[in-house]
Amino acid sequence: MFSVFNTIATSTLRAKTATPLLATTPSAHAAAGGEKKPWNSRTAGHVVHDNMYYFKCMIAGVLSCGLTHTIITPLDVAKCNMQVNPGKYKGLLPTVRKIMAEEGSSAIWKGWVPTAIGYSAQGFNKFGFYEIFKDVYSNLAGEENAYKYRGWIYLAGSASAEFIADIALCPMEMVKVKIQTSPKGEWPLQLGPATALMSARKAETRFPFGSVVPLWSRQIPYTMAKFYFFEKVVEMFYTHVFTNPKDTYGKPTQLGVTFASGYTAGVICAIVSHPADSLVSQLGKADNKGKSIGQIASEVGIKKLCTAGLGTRILMIGTLTGLQWWIYDTFKTACGMGTTGGAVKKH
Repeated sequence: MFSVFNTIATSTLRAKTATPLLATTPSAHAAAGGEKKPWNSRTAGHVVHDNMYYFKCMIAGVLSCGLTHTIITPLDVAKCNMQVNPGKYKGLLPTVRKIMAEEGSSAIWKGWVPTAIGYSAQGFNKFGFYEIFKDVYSNLAGEENAYKYRGWIYLAGSASAEFIADIALCPMEMVKVKIQTSPKGEWPLQLGPATALMSARKAETRFPFGSVVPLWSRQIPYTMAKFYFFEKVVEMFYTHVFTNPKDTYGKPTQLGVTFASGYTAGVICAIVSHPADSLVSQLGKADNKGKSIGQIASEVGIKKLCTAGLGTRILMIGTLTGLQWWIYDTFKTACGMGTTGGAVKKH
């Protein structure tokens, strides 16, 4: 895969010195006779969005999602068990203590390997394709409409990217949930045996894509809120708080804005996507074997789906989202691509 992207990137960079790969901005480039070329979102900013740019965004997404989800595995283990068995597990700290007392201190790290693999794959697609779809939809809208309807473009781009990302995530998410919510000794804890058993019992477990619809229900609204509110909060910071041009502020300040905006977006995301997240956890419960998604939702009840483990998830997702955006923008900054978002000039 790396060799393919390197080949693409090399050919792209060579092409830029001869015939441009993309149409360029009206203000920056004009044809020989004074005729301006059509506006293009991929060349409208201070960095050209070529194939290498998108690839770097994908790698940043791997680090952003893979690292953060793995680090908070103990919170995830507690949250999933609170959702699946709210009668037994009440409150974050009591749940953590009970799991450690019953299954050993290492039990709070159950499922960290499928977490790392699954969410790295998700981040690769989520962030990379968001950048791609955002440019595609901006170009379809045209320069004026891309500004006027930028909120809708954020929503459409993030939804399209997450649709793809969840397909990549689904198999490992199913393995992770099964490992984390199964009573001690009832399911293998290692990735290989757990995945093999999931596959062998696929009529029961629905592996590998049985959870993709609940995942879409959880992740697409979550990601739409995550990207939309992040972009909007960053825009508000640079419009009303840091009112000088963004590039005049140091990288620590810019990355501080990134983290604050990401945390704010994360809190909103947690609330929006929690019912579907609870349903994904319920699918891994042994008592729900063979039941339809609608039947499970009806039996659990909307109140429990909306509230069980919500406080823990707000803490988890707020911190997670803030760190994800911070890691993402730190990597982009290190690559000379700058941080995401900023004040938007009116056309």
